[in-house]
Parts: sequence; structure tokens; C-alpha cells
Amino acid sequence: MGTTPRARWVLHVDLDQFVAAVEVLRHPELRGHPVVVGGRGDPTERGVVSTASYEARAFGVGSGMPLRVAARKLSDVPDAVFLPVDAAAYTAASETVMATLRGLGVVVSVLGWDEAFLGAHTPDPESLARTVQEAVFAATALHCSVGIGDNTVRAKIATGFGKPRGTFRLTAENWFAVMGDRDPSELWGVGAKTARKLAALNITTVRELAEADEDDLAAALGPTTGPWLGRLGRGLGAEWVGDEPYVARGHGRETTFQRDLTDHDAVTAAVRELAGRVTADVRAEGRAAVRVTLKVRYAPFETHTTTRALPEPTLDSGVIADAAAQLTARLDPARAVRLLGVRLDMADPAR
Repeated sequence: MGTTPRARWVLHVDLDQFVAAVEVLRHPELRGHPVVVGGRGDPTERGVVSTASYEARAFGVGSGMPLRVAARKLSDVPDAVFLPVDAAAYTAASETVMATLRGLGVVVSVLGWDEAFLGAHTPDPESLARTVQEAVFAATALHCSVGIGDNTVRAKIATGFGKPRGTFRLTAENWFAVMGDRDPSELWGVGAKTARKLAALNITTVRELAEADEDDLAAALGPTTGPWLGRLGRGLGAEWVGDEPYVARGHGRETTFQRDLTDHDAVTAAVRELAGRVTADVRAEGRAAVRVTLKVRYAPFETHTTTRALPEPTLDSGVIADAAAQLTARLDPARAVRLLGVRLDMADPAR
């Protein structure tokens, strides 16, 4: 008997070097140059890399890297260019991409500026993937890679094998052939810290993670995290995507100081100012804040967060600023602060 062809697929669309690509479209003279986008575009200032073009990545520059480190890696590259972040431009480009995807008659679940899951009924997902790439390029002149899977996890991971500008199919049939001998850190959602914890359990490959006893994983890594990691090792995930419009869970603002803050009053004042800006963002959506989170990065580069629920949902800027300021009591007063951030989680739209 023959196997019935699969008709329902999940595709993951990921725009290649999105932020850098948008900047190159705005500045065609930068094509082929190592381009780094981050902060105010000044590598002598504190800030981190938001994205880097493939030409810059060839020199070891990557997202999240301090701008000064990126500058050192590119110190012998005379045509390297540093640009400031322009969120409005990236948002506009992203909205055009997502509208284009919705116009293809597929289910679209937006993940961020530069990526989305698609749900589609088709006997030929590769053909659909090429259609997606052609439509996005025609609308925006941006290139994308497309992962094809039988669930969201496999589609997301597949995209990495298709980059740049390509496609790749990853399903239950080839999961272990492709992923079995790879390090667990190559799974979606598994970072270096978790991979080290797994290594301490003598789990160093995806196959070993898939074969691990879930009770043992739960005992070592937690009743939720352990079994979840076991499912990831087997490549399991949602087999379909929702078509609900993207709804932000919260908003945040942060700032990197060019000189470390060492005075508690200065830290508190900066937190209050950030809280006011985030409150304005939340008010624009008309949804009350329910939780405030304070992010701190101590010098030289150690980051911590602390959070608390608000007594009740509110849009009162004074109440929110007071709550954020109270979190500064949990900071280490002996350590210099190089970055602060305030995030507000919002009430569910139905509330």
C-alpha cells in the first residue's frame, strides 16, 4: 500500500539579515559592505549589535555583541559601516511582508519583525515556499528563507538549514537523520546554559535527549522544563498555527548609559523616567499594566531581572513609576549600573 501524501504543512518564514537588509535597501551604496546596526550607530559608545550583515558576520560579529567588541573585530576592515537602529523603518517593512503573506491565502502567525509561521494545505510545500519567497521579494526586495515541517518545531529548525534564500524540509521521517547527532543547543529554545545542564546528565546529542527518561529529566530539570526538553529532542511541537492577530503581551524600554551609574538616587530617577515612557506605550493600546519588571546590567556585562505584580491593573503613571522604583531596592548598591530597562506586562485584551 502506498503512503497517503501529507496535505497540511507548517512553514516558517525568516527574513534574511532583516534589519541590515532594510538598511541596504535604504542605502544601496552599502551593498556588499560589512554593515552593523545597533544603538545610536556609534561604536565608541555603549550599546549592542541588533543585527549584522552576512559580510560582517564573516568577521565574527553577531547579534547581542557589544558594539565596541564588534568594532574591534572590524578594526582592519575599512569599508565596515555602523548604523543606528531605526525601529520605525523596520516596522514598516515588516508590516508589508506580513500583509504579503496574508495575501497568499495561508494562515499567518506573526512571531516578530522578521519571521512568521504559515499554515497551509498543499500537496507541494516546496512550491509554496518558492511562491512565498517570490511574493516577498516582489513586494519588498527582501529575501527570505523558508523551513518546511510537519509541526512548528521542525519548521522553525528547518529554516536554519535553508539559509540564506533557500528552503529545507524537516519532518518525522528525517528528524534523527538530520538532528540526531547534533548538540541539544541546536534545538529551538535550548540555550548554552540548558545545554550545559544536559551535558552534566551525560546528554550531549539530540538523540540522547529524545531517548532520555522523562521522569529523570523532570527530576533534574523541573516538572515542566524536563519533559518539554524531551519532547523537543523528539522534534515534537504544534502541528498547526493559529490565525489570531498578534497581540503584544507587554512593552518595554531600556537605556544603556555612557557612564556607569553608581548613585542609587540616579538609578531610581532613571527607572522612573523609563517607567513613564513605557506607561505611555501601554496607554496607546488602552490595556492596563498588571506586572512590572526591572532589568539591570551591571558593569561590565552581567544582567539580572526582578519583577512584581501590580496591586491591580492600572494605567496610573504614578503608581507604575512607584512600583518600578521600589524594585531598585533589590539591586546591589555596591555595583555600577550600565543598563536599565523597565517592562510592563498588560492585561489580556478580553479583560
